Amino acid sequence: MKYTPQNQTPADAESRKAIKPVIVYPVNTLPLPDVGIYADARSHLEQIDQIIVAPRDAECFRVPAGHFFRIVSTEGPQVGDLNLWNAADVNERFFSGKTRALHGTHVSVGDRLWSNLPYMRPMTTITHDTLDWYGWDADGGGIHDVIGTRCDPYTNVMLGGGEYHYCCHSNLIRAFATAQNISYDEAEPFVHDVLNVFMCTGFTRDTHQYFMKASPVRPGDFLEFFAEIDLLGALSTCPGGDCSTGHSSDDAACYPLKVEIFRPTKGLPADWKPAERSRYSRLHGNKQ
Repeated sequence: MKYTPQNQTPADAESRKAIKPVIVYPVNTLPLPDVGIYADARSHLEQIDQIIVAPRDAECFRVPAGHFFRIVSTEGPQVGDLNLWNAADVNERFFSGKTRALHGTHVSVGDRLWSNLPYMRPMTTITHDTLDWYGWDADGGGIHDVIGTRCDPYTNVMLGGGEYHYCCHSNLIRAFATAQNISYDEAEPFVHDVLNVFMCTGFTRDTHQYFMKASPVRPGDFLEFFAEIDLLGALSTCPGGDCSTGHSSDDAACYPLKVEIFRPTKGLPADWKPAERSRYSRLHGNKQ
């Protein structure tokens, strides 16, 4: 239920509302990826590894800088929740909020997934998306969102559900804990807001609430990334399946997802190097 205003509308309400919006982060100065390099590199790929993520579970995988990886639909419509870390320092992780502020609520080819502060650099660049035809539907829905946080057992309990242990949050904890050989309690703070791969989402036009609807993904569809730094990734197969009815339960039809990792056999230009962390001095006003 949305809050009902308690105050009288002021006389100049319409003029206040009519003020034109300003883009918060104009991206005309944002460093752009060299799409020519990616296009040339992805035309000469050799698959070097793959990981199958079982339904209602998660797996970790590693991608060296300068390599590609794909998240692939295999057997049926299925949504995945993606976490990313710097493989050498897991304190650096995917920052969905800043990615959303720079690229919008949904991402596709040419958009980048940025890391958290103080690192603030592109971790990956999206290089191919078989669902790029979808665009925006009549409900305002789009694919691959950086809005939702991930389904989790805490919200599930708060909203009246029982304890459910295979939400994406829990799946990602188990995968990260196994990969790092640490306890679940130690792993949980490192699990972060996700890229909702293949998920169809938006905001309702009346109450502006976050919604989901059946994903259009089909077997063979994939989302492809170029690793700008050495990556540790974790992918959860959402317990909502295609998210057409709900999530955080065993009721939905769920399917595996596959992660494929590729090496560009032609190589990259000699002057290519992994993305560098932010050049900000970190003085924060310190005059010393």
